[in-house]
Amino acid sequence: MASSTASRMLRNPKVRLATKMVASLAVPAVPILYWYKSALDDRSAKAEEVRTKVRIPNVQTIDDLMVEKCHPGDVLLFDRRCHKCATGPVAAMSCLVGRSLLCGDDKGGHRNVDTGLFDHCGIVVPGTGSTKAERYDPSNLLLLEATAGEGIVARPLLTRLEMSQSRSVLLLPLSSPGERRNDEDYEPSDKTIRAQERLTKQLNNFRQKWVEVSDKQGYRGAHSTLGIIGAVAYGLGLHHLCPAPVSPSAWLVVSALQEAGVGLNVEERAALEARVEDFLRDYRFHEKDTVRLRPGWKFMPPVIVRETARS
Repeated sequence: MASSTASRMLRNPKVRLATKMVASLAVPAVPILYWYKSALDDRSAKAEEVRTKVRIPNVQTIDDLMVEKCHPGDVLLFDRRCHKCATGPVAAMSCLVGRSLLCGDDKGGHRNVDTGLFDHCGIVVPGTGSTKAERYDPSNLLLLEATAGEGIVARPLLTRLEMSQSRSVLLLPLSSPGERRNDEDYEPSDKTIRAQERLTKQLNNFRQKWVEVSDKQGYRGAHSTLGIIGAVAYGLGLHHLCPAPVSPSAWLVVSALQEAGVGLNVEERAALEARVEDFLRDYRFHEKDTVRLRPGWKFMPPVIVRETARS
């Protein structure tokens, strides 16, 4: 009885069609699930490596030394490995689409670096200490960035660098008017100190506001979709009509610079149409595809924070 019922069901055209549809979805799902599990395992292993890292007192690692060079307002660029994305298939797809359509020398002209496809960025912001000294302490600095996993989030800068599995990470030091960051004997003027304090205060306010907005509106669920829409619109030449940012991470950083009084806000859609690699082009020599700063402010030459194999 049961076998005859099953036989009739299998002969039903609708059941057969449904079976074929399930099979057609299951075949590509297997390698995707395998990749996703591998990415999660890699992320867990990296987190455990960082957690159990032996830290010798008074002995600094390369990451420690790099963090000491960072100031609020500095920008970090990441050349990510999309296959290491443990947030999910849509986030990995967003990474791949962005790299394909937004990165490279053919997407806006000459850059300040020769290698790498930088598709993600974040901005250094002051920490959350109770005192001014704690907030300005390099060990308490945070990296503010737009992500698929946690939305707009500010994480400890040192931990963020140690957890990164990117091919390359670049630091773009931000210099205020009259500042000489590479001169060890340089004593900043009162004007320079006031400019830096104003920048730090505005970045702190920006961080608090946008982290709260992200949590309330569930930004993390929309990040990857926005990234795909923005990159495809740019590839089709329709980005000037698209309400989504071309690059969500670049939009956040440019918006932070503008709100802090550093970024030049002469075009209404400057932040929405910014790409990560626009930071690598000097606005003094390029009219397009660059991040424009107010007079006196500038990004110094890129500093390689980390560079690994190109795989």
